[in-house]
Amino acid sequence: MSKNRRIVLVFGGFVTAVAAAFYPIFVYPLTHKSEYREVQKMNRTGINQADVQPVGVKIWSDPFKPAGK
Repeated sequence: MSKNRRIVLVFGGFVTAVAAAFYPIFVYPLTHKSEYREVQKMNRTGINQADVQPVGVKIWSDPFKPAGK
């Protein structure tokens, strides 16, 4: 195997590994917003946000909701 081909395979393998690691972190949540909304609704039921937030910190908001709405 030539040296150039080996370098391309190593670099390509690294890029593929990074892309595979970032898919479940970034791409999947952005494409399945409704699932994440439902999970957060379930997780936050029965919690009074004002009781658990430290003083001076903004109250939780929907991270999937567009700004200004």
